[in-house]
Amino acid sequence: MNATSAAVTGAAAFTWLGMVVAVSFIEAPLKFRAPGITVRLGLGIGRLVFRALNIAESALAVTVVVAVAAGSPTAPVTVATCGVAALLAVQLAAVRPVLNRRSDRVLAGEELPRSRAHYVYIAVEVLKAAALVTLGVNALAAV
Repeated sequence: MNATSAAVTGAAAFTWLGMVVAVSFIEAPLKFRAPGITVRLGLGIGRLVFRALNIAESALAVTVVVAVAAGSPTAPVTVATCGVAALLAVQLAAVRPVLNRRSDRVLAGEELPRSRAHYVYIAVEVLKAAALVTLGVNALAAV
């Protein structure tokens, strides 16, 4: 992999990883422990935060795909790129719509139990974080 593509891929992967860790694994769980935060208020804030995160993730995914495509990637970089892109696509196309419909109902006043889709989102987020580490390390090692 050429040095420029590897550097861009590594930087984008680790920036993306930092955003996922900060939002999904730190901000989201802590938000509901803050004094005065109700489930409805937390969901409203969370929807805004995750929408912004997903937009940033999509931009970083495009950056990674372009950098990898332009850089004569190694097989591990190609596999990790495809894995990260597929995991993001699953979240955006399959899991987020289910969670959005559920949060619409909660914001409208319904009392609902915790959603299994929420656990799926968390599992995909863990896999995506691991794939981003793998991508970043392999991209930087491919120079």
